[in-house]
Amino acid sequence: MRAFHFRKTFGAEILDDGRTVFTLWAPSSEDVFLKIDGMQNQKMHSDGLGHFSITASCSADARYCFCVSDGQCVPDPASRSQPDGVLGASEVIDPKQYQWQHPEWQGRPWHEAVIYELHAGLLGGYDGICRQLDELAALGITAIELMPINSFGGTRNWGYDGVLPYATAVSYGHPNKLKHLIDAAHARNIMVILDVVYNHFGPVGNFLPIYADDFFDHDQHSTWGIGIHFNKPDVRDFFIENVLYWIMEYRFDGVRIDAASAISDHTWFGALQERVQTTIEPGRHVHLILENENNDAGLLRNGFTAQWNDDGHNALHVLLTGEHEGYYKMFSKDPTEDMARVLAEGFVYQGQINPYSGKNRGMPSDDLPATKFILFLQNHDQTGNRAFGERLLVLAKPEAVKAAYALLLLSPMIPMIFMGEEWGCITPFYFFCDFHGELAERIKEGRRNEFSQFSTFQDETIRKQIPDPNALSTFEASKPDRSLRDTDSGKAWLALTHHLLALRKKWIIPYLHHAQSAGVKIIGIGAICARWSLDNKKLLTIFINLSDKEYEIIEPHSLIYTVPDTRQAGVLPAFSFVASLENMP
Repeated sequence: MRAFHFRKTFGAEILDDGRTVFTLWAPSSEDVFLKIDGMQNQKMHSDGLGHFSITASCSADARYCFCVSDGQCVPDPASRSQPDGVLGASEVIDPKQYQWQHPEWQGRPWHEAVIYELHAGLLGGYDGICRQLDELAALGITAIELMPINSFGGTRNWGYDGVLPYATAVSYGHPNKLKHLIDAAHARNIMVILDVVYNHFGPVGNFLPIYADDFFDHDQHSTWGIGIHFNKPDVRDFFIENVLYWIMEYRFDGVRIDAASAISDHTWFGALQERVQTTIEPGRHVHLILENENNDAGLLRNGFTAQWNDDGHNALHVLLTGEHEGYYKMFSKDPTEDMARVLAEGFVYQGQINPYSGKNRGMPSDDLPATKFILFLQNHDQTGNRAFGERLLVLAKPEAVKAAYALLLLSPMIPMIFMGEEWGCITPFYFFCDFHGELAERIKEGRRNEFSQFSTFQDETIRKQIPDPNALSTFEASKPDRSLRDTDSGKAWLALTHHLLALRKKWIIPYLHHAQSAGVKIIGIGAICARWSLDNKKLLTIFINLSDKEYEIIEPHSLIYTVPDTRQAGVLPAFSFVASLENMP
């Protein structure tokens, strides 16, 4: 058994003598006082550069806040715990209290990843996720990815409105409960990845502008608000240390950086990668994942582990549903060609004009191995950002979804499935939050007006049917209905998932170290043949047909999977998938 502790530059750090040192960067404040429950306010020492610090006689569980120049008391921006939420006092936490049961865990190599994205609140908090670990491990899941868990306003939220990046949301459980979840996952050989948000703060509980206005770049604005000054050393370190904190103190196996394209200083990514590499223990597998609208293949080429492949999802979604509005317009001209390019080269957009924004998007990615790309059919974004949160099985023909699901789980790209997808969940996943008063009303109306550009929602009466994000019922309705697992359909999807992941483990994962495209051919509308050269001179061939037509093909040898099960040799039926693995000549 062992305790892990990452000593942060910011916040409250317990010393070996039992006292605690408090540090705050507050360049907009002339004076700062430390307020600890039951003690007189103590003036903090300034270095003249905006840094305030003090060592106080208090230890774990003490409640504290900082009183800045205008007299307002604010929580610690690097707080480890907020027992009363983001508007309450911070709590001193002793990281050494938790004794890890599996301190020897070194992670898993990336090519073994089969990711399961989940929302902690919808699954019953950290304890609820723990209760599902055995079934996920038995299914073949090797990594769970948690949507953001840092503190946010209210008791329920997707997590992208967080304001205190170091403090875990109190509604999911105590920090030690999170550590127990990660420990329990590691005991089952499952990695744990955390989604982090560094490009903006939520609308409730962000006090940084009061005492650290230098944190923000007022010349940079985005859909999320004022930009963040990543080129300032204290700001850069604040977020780099946040990654190290999750990886070292909580033993996460990696992070997924949300909206990386909104981080203005590109050099931050290199600095992050260097700090992680020089901090983690030798031999430990830690993965840095991007969600990046820019399709920045350079970051992947320079050492970042992988990127969510939105292009792959969007091309598949258009093929499966025929939808062509919003960002699907980018893939509506020839989705078959787009999907072929995904299978051959990773990204669709590699520098072309994006018709949705009118700007160039992406850079060449054809030299990158397939494992640099995370493929998915559903996730929180593409499902939850729909007006009514429909799952894919509600939008497309089940037989077509089944063929695409086989592609997802048997292609050389890293697969990710969304909670409940493994058993064919049709429970909607809505956008939800927990704000009140005028802010709640603005969010509700803004959510409904957001869809006014879509043909289906031109009618205001239909727009008013979009669920109120702040209503508790919206959150409750988003919980995956596990009773559907026991239906005939649910059992069939579970069996399919188990079978496909068993095939992946046996026939795909052992040969994935340097998977490269060996050519792609378009057979017809919605029908593609793709090949990859794998390790040990293996050639993986995949045929997929997402159309209602059938095509003649040359029958591959050494079949490992076909759908439908009964098929005529030399024919690629409607809504079908064929995979073979053979030795290269």
